[in-house]
Amino acid sequence: MHEMSICMSIVESLEATAKENNYQGIDKVWLEIGPFSGVEIRALEFSFEVVTRDTIAHKAELEIIQTQGQAWCFNCNKIVVIEQRYDACPVCDLNQLTVSGGEELKIKQISIKE
Repeated sequence: MHEMSICMSIVESLEATAKENNYQGIDKVWLEIGPFSGVEIRALEFSFEVVTRDTIAHKAELEIIQTQGQAWCFNCNKIVVIEQRYDACPVCDLNQLTVSGGEELKIKQISIKE
């Protein structure tokens, strides 16, 4: 389950940010996750709860912002929304797409304890 190691990296980043800015704690973390990131969201939520114990983010709320998959079509020269990586273009129905969005996994925002 690589979600555990992802959460460990997130906590490391949160702790480094907290130390640099003299934060006392973190209340909430917003993560932006794309459908092609390879992350199982339920496993990530469970892992986050486990990994944040006794850290700067202990009992922090986790909010997942799911982004859409996007691709650029070589044939019709449009950026389109796709559900799966190998979908056909919804405009011209050809399979000449390059994924241009939906692979993200990043900390979008944090809320600090006052």
